[in-house]
Amino acid sequence: MTRIRKAACVGGGVIGGGWIARFLLNGIDVAVFDPHPEAQRIVGEVLDNARRAYGRMIQAPLCAEGKLSFHDDLATALDGAEYIQESVPEQLALKHRVLGQIEAHASPEALIGSSTSGFKPSELQQGAQHPERIFVAHPFNPVYLVPLVELVGSPANDEAALARAADIQRETGMMPLRVRKEIDAHIGDRLLEAVWREALWLVHDDVATTQEIDDVIRFSFGLRWAQMGLFETYRIAGGEAGMKHFIEQFGPALAWPWTKLMDVPEMTDELATKIGDQSDAQSGMHSIRELERIRDDNLIGIYQALKANDWGAGRTLREMEDRYFERAKAGAQAVTPDYAAPLTLHRCRVSGDWLDYNGHMTEHRYLQVFGDATDAFLGHIGMDAAYRSAGRSVYTVESHIRHLAETSANTALTIRTTVLGHDAKRIRIHHEMLDEAGTLQATAEHMLMHVDTQAGRACPMAPPLTDRLAALSPGQRGLAAPEHAGRPIRDIGWPDPGAA
Repeated sequence: MTRIRKAACVGGGVIGGGWIARFLLNGIDVAVFDPHPEAQRIVGEVLDNARRAYGRMIQAPLCAEGKLSFHDDLATALDGAEYIQESVPEQLALKHRVLGQIEAHASPEALIGSSTSGFKPSELQQGAQHPERIFVAHPFNPVYLVPLVELVGSPANDEAALARAADIQRETGMMPLRVRKEIDAHIGDRLLEAVWREALWLVHDDVATTQEIDDVIRFSFGLRWAQMGLFETYRIAGGEAGMKHFIEQFGPALAWPWTKLMDVPEMTDELATKIGDQSDAQSGMHSIRELERIRDDNLIGIYQALKANDWGAGRTLREMEDRYFERAKAGAQAVTPDYAAPLTLHRCRVSGDWLDYNGHMTEHRYLQVFGDATDAFLGHIGMDAAYRSAGRSVYTVESHIRHLAETSANTALTIRTTVLGHDAKRIRIHHEMLDEAGTLQATAEHMLMHVDTQAGRACPMAPPLTDRLAALSPGQRGLAAPEHAGRPIRDIGWPDPGAA
């Protein structure tokens, strides 16, 4: 993967704001240039929604946000940026002017992506000094949640630059799709345009309202498309004989006069008013921010279901969470706390969807938080991807949780961890969950077993786990075990210094 430290976003509207949130929440500093007088407010509101969405969607500990800065001068915003995303309005002359200014001030190594939904990269590159590093990176709204980005180059592009751009996008949880040939509107918008044209005719001819059309999509094929797309859906429709049978059965319908794709209704004031009035009746009771949050919550639910099956966008989410876990463990390993005190390696905030019908954090979320704290501890003592790839891991074999307070939504939680003992194969740890005021919310005690994952049985730990446990043992040994802690299993006390 390609990690970058700083990105620059030129344009901070709906799409630009989504890019800003995507970069920031993946730990990348973002410099913003947007002359709109309310750019900071607009970006701030998009970022608030993105933070809310990631808090609900990402089950891994979130990484530290990048630094956000706004600049009145384009050159200052571009200074030090390794990746630049242009998201100005869809006017080719404007994009040429802005891209020319970006080229004049950007680092020679910086990549320049355009969010254009319709223009080809060769059109954007006209008059450019370095066309090889200008390409299309077309996302879909909301950019901070929807993973697809259409990556489009022209014959003038440098393949290495496009490959690097794809790596950068993957590192932020995107799924870059390299479009094989440049074409107007790329792939996604061409498909959307076909549905949009048909929908305009249906409203124009009073066949359906905007809400009825949306209901057809969201209660039928939209559900199928969300997880299988078009062709795979039709393959299933072909039954056991597959896609070939489907085409043989339904192919003749292509000659029937069902579509008006080659004909577009004139967008008269009357049609525009009709669409606007119907849309207001459909969802005008919600503000735009409310609609965005409803949309985000629905997407998150779909993603979680897909993640459970390691399928489609759910796999992208799982890979994104894996990166967050690895970053959290790397951060925990870098901490050198006072080992004569409980270790503070994990913090989180209670999300609204963590609550039960009593309005308090539900039971399984306590286990989730304590499990994340355990992962942070294991990361601190060196159990990373490299350690696990050698066929070694640590499993939780016993847990005991005490619920002591009514933990409510938006409570900031800090987990303090104490090592109660360890031997060659086992670690016994104790967690305390505290709120901002230091009030104890819950405790957990876990017995961890080191295992050979290939053999499926316990085995002695290896460096660096043994070395780091030995380093923390003297300090942790001086901490008294809580009175409520279970009695140590035989041979689980602190090992002799020579055996550590």
